[in-house]
Amino acid sequence: MTSEELEIAFRKAVQSINEHTEPFPADILLRLYAYYKRATNDADIPSGGKPHISAFKTNALFQTRGLSEDEAKQLYIEAVNQYFLYRK
Repeated sequence: MTSEELEIAFRKAVQSINEHTEPFPADILLRLYAYYKRATNDADIPSGGKPHISAFKTNALFQTRGLSEDEAKQLYIEAVNQYFLYRK
């Protein structure tokens, strides 16, 4: 897959998640969050009003350290495809 094809597939995957109206399981959301942040080179430490949520986000980012932007995009796409394939 070329870089351009990867970017198009990534944007489509992000759009499908943004348009989905049913709630997501927390583990899926955290994985997608971390991949998205790495894919968009925005891996700043999360902050917010709920420290335990920030801690989970920080842990998810920590688990994806070392991924390149392209690797994170590919993993995001795979996670989205797997979620929509196996959800009930």
